[in-house]
Amino acid sequence: MSIQQSDVLYTAVATAENGRDGRVATEDGRLDVVVNPPKEMGGNGEGTNPEQLFAAGYSACFQGALGVVARQTKADISGSTVTAKVGIGKNDDGFGLIVEISAHIPNVDAATGRALLEQAHQVCPYSKATRGNISVTLV
Repeated sequence: MSIQQSDVLYTAVATAENGRDGRVATEDGRLDVVVNPPKEMGGNGEGTNPEQLFAAGYSACFQGALGVVARQTKADISGSTVTAKVGIGKNDDGFGLIVEISAHIPNVDAATGRALLEQAHQVCPYSKATRGNISVTLV
Protein backbone atom coordinates (compact mmCIF):
# COMPACT_ATOMS: atom_id res chain seq x y z
CA MET A 1 0.00 0.00 0.00
CA SER A 2 1.51 3.31 -1.02
CA ILE A 3 1.17 6.63 0.75
CA GLN A 4 -0.10 9.82 -0.80
CA GLN A 5 2.09 12.91 -1.10
CA SER A 6 -0.18 14.71 1.39
CA ASP A 7 0.65 12.00 3.99
CA VAL A 8 4.44 12.49 3.80
CA LEU A 9 5.85 13.58 7.17
CA TYR A 10 9.48 14.04 6.10
CA THR A 11 11.47 13.86 2.89
CA ALA A 12 15.22 13.24 2.84
CA VAL A 13 17.08 14.73 -0.11
CA ALA A 14 20.54 13.52 -1.13
CA THR A 15 22.56 14.22 -4.24
CA ALA A 16 25.35 12.07 -5.67
CA GLU A 17 28.22 13.27 -7.81
CA ASN A 18 30.17 10.79 -9.95
CA GLY A 19 28.08 7.80 -8.92
CA ARG A 20 29.84 5.05 -6.97
CA ASP A 21 33.18 6.88 -7.13
CA GLY A 22 32.47 10.39 -5.93
CA ARG A 23 30.50 12.10 -3.22
CA VAL A 24 27.03 11.96 -1.68
CA ALA A 25 25.56 14.77 0.39
CA THR A 26 22.20 15.58 1.90
CA GLU A 27 20.51 18.86 1.21
CA ASP A 28 20.82 19.92 4.87
CA GLY A 29 24.55 19.13 4.99
CA ARG A 30 24.25 16.61 7.84
CA LEU A 31 25.64 13.86 5.64
CA ASP A 32 28.47 14.55 3.24
CA VAL A 33 30.60 11.53 2.41
CA VAL A 34 33.07 10.33 -0.16
CA VAL A 35 31.91 7.15 -1.87
CA ASN A 36 34.24 4.68 -3.52
CA PRO A 37 33.78 1.13 -4.69
CA PRO A 38 35.05 -1.41 -2.15
CA LYS A 39 38.33 -3.17 -2.91
CA GLU A 40 36.34 -6.36 -3.60
CA MET A 41 34.77 -4.55 -6.55
CA GLY A 42 37.97 -3.04 -7.90
CA GLY A 43 37.87 0.24 -6.02
CA ASN A 44 40.24 1.80 -3.56
CA GLY A 45 37.85 1.22 -0.65
CA GLU A 46 38.81 4.52 0.96
CA GLY A 47 35.30 5.97 1.19
CA THR A 48 32.00 4.48 2.15
CA ASN A 49 29.79 2.84 -0.47
CA PRO A 50 26.08 2.64 -1.26
CA GLU A 51 25.79 -0.81 0.32
CA GLN A 52 27.16 0.48 3.64
CA LEU A 53 24.77 3.42 3.53
CA PHE A 54 21.86 1.09 2.77
CA ALA A 55 22.90 -1.26 5.60
CA ALA A 56 23.08 1.66 8.03
CA GLY A 57 19.64 2.94 7.06
CA TYR A 58 18.03 -0.50 7.04
CA SER A 59 19.43 -1.49 10.44
CA ALA A 60 18.29 1.78 12.04
CA CYS A 61 14.84 1.55 10.47
CA PHE A 62 14.46 -2.11 11.46
CA GLN A 63 15.51 -1.32 15.06
CA GLY A 64 12.76 1.31 15.10
CA ALA A 65 10.22 -1.21 13.80
CA LEU A 66 11.37 -3.69 16.44
CA GLY A 67 10.64 -1.03 19.06
CA VAL A 68 7.14 -0.54 17.67
CA VAL A 69 6.25 -4.24 17.85
CA ALA A 70 7.94 -4.61 21.25
CA ARG A 71 5.75 -1.85 22.68
CA GLN A 72 2.65 -3.51 21.19
CA THR A 73 3.54 -6.89 22.70
CA LYS A 74 5.08 -5.44 25.89
CA ALA A 75 8.38 -7.21 25.18
CA ASP A 76 11.57 -5.89 26.77
CA ILE A 77 14.05 -5.13 23.98
CA SER A 78 16.32 -2.91 26.05
CA GLY A 79 19.95 -3.46 25.14
CA SER A 80 19.02 -4.91 21.76
CA THR A 81 20.95 -4.33 18.54
CA VAL A 82 20.10 -4.88 14.89
CA THR A 83 22.73 -5.55 12.25
CA ALA A 84 22.09 -5.42 8.49
CA LYS A 85 24.50 -7.16 6.13
CA VAL A 86 24.00 -5.97 2.56
CA GLY A 87 25.69 -7.92 -0.20
CA ILE A 88 25.97 -6.97 -3.85
CA GLY A 89 26.66 -9.40 -6.63
CA LYS A 90 25.97 -10.24 -10.23
CA ASN A 91 22.60 -11.59 -11.28
CA ASP A 92 20.69 -12.10 -14.54
CA ASP A 93 19.93 -8.35 -14.78
CA GLY A 94 23.46 -7.11 -14.00
CA PHE A 95 23.76 -6.61 -10.24
CA GLY A 96 21.49 -7.24 -7.30
CA LEU A 97 21.41 -7.02 -3.53
CA ILE A 98 20.93 -9.56 -0.77
CA VAL A 99 20.29 -8.67 2.88
CA GLU A 100 20.65 -10.46 6.19
CA ILE A 101 19.08 -8.84 9.24
CA SER A 102 20.26 -10.15 12.59
CA ALA A 103 19.26 -9.01 16.04
CA HIS A 104 20.57 -9.48 19.53
CA ILE A 105 17.68 -9.16 21.99
CA PRO A 106 19.08 -10.14 25.40
CA ASN A 107 15.87 -9.96 27.47
CA VAL A 108 13.66 -12.36 25.48
CA ASP A 109 13.83 -16.06 24.69
CA ALA A 110 14.68 -17.29 21.19
CA ALA A 111 11.06 -17.95 20.17
CA THR A 112 9.92 -14.51 21.29
CA GLY A 113 12.90 -12.90 19.57
CA ARG A 114 12.08 -14.69 16.32
CA ALA A 115 8.43 -13.61 16.53
CA LEU A 116 9.47 -10.01 17.16
CA LEU A 117 11.79 -10.08 14.13
CA GLU A 118 9.03 -11.46 11.90
CA GLN A 119 6.61 -8.79 13.11
CA ALA A 120 9.17 -6.01 12.70
CA HIS A 121 9.85 -7.24 9.16
CA GLN A 122 6.17 -6.70 8.35
CA VAL A 123 6.10 -3.08 9.57
CA CYS A 124 9.61 -1.81 8.71
CA PRO A 125 9.42 0.61 5.75
CA TYR A 126 12.72 -0.72 4.33
CA SER A 127 11.38 -4.26 4.50
CA LYS A 128 8.19 -3.17 2.79
CA ALA A 129 10.16 -1.40 0.05
CA THR A 130 12.37 -4.40 -0.65
CA ARG A 131 9.75 -7.16 -0.27
CA GLY A 132 9.60 -9.24 -3.42
CA ASN A 133 12.58 -7.43 -4.92
CA ILE A 134 15.57 -8.79 -2.99
CA SER A 135 16.26 -11.70 -0.68
CA VAL A 136 16.05 -10.69 3.00
CA THR A 137 16.94 -13.28 5.63
CA LEU A 138 16.14 -12.78 9.32
CA VAL A 139 18.58 -14.21 11.88
